[in-house]
Amino acid sequence: MKLGFLYAGQGAQHPGMGADLYEKYPAFRAALDGADAGFDLKTVSFSDPDGVLNETQYTQPCMVAFAVGLTDVLAEKGIVPAAAAGLSLGEYSALYAAGVLDGRTAVEIAAFRGRAMADAAAGVESAMIAVLGADRETVAAACAEASALGVAEPCNFNCPGQIVIGGEKAAVEKAAALARERGARRCMPLKVSGPFHTSLLKPAGDALRRRFETVAFREPKIPVLHNCLGGQRTAEDTIPALLERQVQSSVYMEDCIRAMAALGVDAMVEIGPGRALSGFVKKTLPGFPVLAVETAEEVEKLPELLKEVESR
Repeated sequence: MKLGFLYAGQGAQHPGMGADLYEKYPAFRAALDGADAGFDLKTVSFSDPDGVLNETQYTQPCMVAFAVGLTDVLAEKGIVPAAAAGLSLGEYSALYAAGVLDGRTAVEIAAFRGRAMADAAAGVESAMIAVLGADRETVAAACAEASALGVAEPCNFNCPGQIVIGGEKAAVEKAAALARERGARRCMPLKVSGPFHTSLLKPAGDALRRRFETVAFREPKIPVLHNCLGGQRTAEDTIPALLERQVQSSVYMEDCIRAMAALGVDAMVEIGPGRALSGFVKKTLPGFPVLAVETAEEVEKLPELLKEVESR
């Protein structure tokens, strides 16, 4: 059975994530114990006593360490991906699953990326708003018109009818108002700390480019669907260049999901925390098998659930 792994992005984190996995599985413990994020990663992930888990520089390494550990646990059970993708930050976890980065390096880069993104967003009065019920052309046109007030760009194409716009607050709010006037069903402000995946994050991209000069990227063992392409890279693309581009340009998650299905996977497995990507799959490919796994209980149930999918 061919599985596509989907890795959650920033926003799905919550205190307590991974605590039961750490207690039960040595592979998960090894991943977290071996990670170096520059702070006590386990304390932040499990109890977050100082309330910092939702801060970008803490969120990102915690999420990647969780994904690395859970990927290792599933591998011990013979559950491995035939293809991988991730939402934004989740792309780093997908690269780990593909053998491009080792776990320790993936966490270290995620910590660096979180700091670089926080630095780039500092001092910018920004906003991100999810536009529901509008097509890509409508949202793009609204952003183009609103750009007279500042940066307003589509930054996440999550699934049909769900597009996130981001940038400078006044321009983003204008773009959302224009989208509503042109038929959008609803516009929802998001609680985020910066204009992620917009051109305002170019300083973070520049910092990542310099950081990547010291990182060894291996060839992927399985296909990886890249956010900024909405599919696999070409011979002209390098992974470091794509990651530099990713942080400051649109995430085409809907396209990645479609591309993964086109590779012939039989089911997709969301590596949590959260179930946002499962929702995207259901809206993008109605009826396509998708399962989510986050807890030790769900890990234990997963083999049987996959057998059920296979027997359909």
